[in-house]
Amino acid sequence: MHYTREDIKKMDRVERLTVVNAVSGIKPANLIGSISDHGHANLAIFSSVVHLGSDPALLGFICRPVGEVPRHTYENIMENGTYTINHIPSSHAQNAHYTSAKFDKETSEFETCGFIAEYVSDFKAPFVKESRLKMGMQFIEALPIQRNGTVLIIGEIQELLIADEAIVDGDIDLESINSIGISGLNSYYDLKKVERYPYARVNDLPDFKIQ
Repeated sequence: MHYTREDIKKMDRVERLTVVNAVSGIKPANLIGSISDHGHANLAIFSSVVHLGSDPALLGFICRPVGEVPRHTYENIMENGTYTINHIPSSHAQNAHYTSAKFDKETSEFETCGFIAEYVSDFKAPFVKESRLKMGMQFIEALPIQRNGTVLIIGEIQELLIADEAIVDGDIDLESINSIGISGLNSYYDLKKVERYPYARVNDLPDFKIQ
C-alpha cells in the first residue's frame, strides 16, 4: 500500500489516527502520575516518552493540544511541577489502557482502573505501585510545537526506582520486569530481549554481508 500526503489527509479521523500512530513502530508504554494542588490524583497512559539526555537526566513527552478538552496531566504538572513516569507491566495492560478514558478531574484513575497510588519519601506526585521501573520527575520546561499545537514537556529525573532483578551487568533488562510497548492507539506488545551488543566502534565493525 502506498499513501501520499493527500491520501493521508483524506482518511477519516479514526483511520488516520490509527495508521499514523503506528508507523513509528513499537513505542514505550508509560503511565504518568500527577496530582493537583487540591489533592486529586491523576493517572494517564502515554506512548511518547523519549530520552533527551543523561547529564542532566532529561526525559520528554508530548501533550496533545491544550484547551480543546481538559488535560489533567498537563494542568497538574503546571500547578506543582512534579509527576511520575511508570513502566506498565504486562499484567496490567488492560487497566492502563482504560486510563485514557475522559474521566472528571475529581475521579482518580488509580482507583477506577485498579492501580495503587504509591508515595515515595516526600515526593508529591504518586507512583504506580505495580510498576517495576518508575521515575519521579521535576518539570523543567514546556516547548510548544507550532505545527500542530502540541507541547513537549521536559522533566529531570529526581527519583529512580528499578526492581533489583532488572539490573543485569550494568544494563536494564526490560523483559525481566514484563514492561510492555504500544503501537497505534490500542495494540500492546510484550518486550523480548533479542541481543546485547558492545559499544559500536568503527575498528570493531563485523564483516556484514548483503543478503
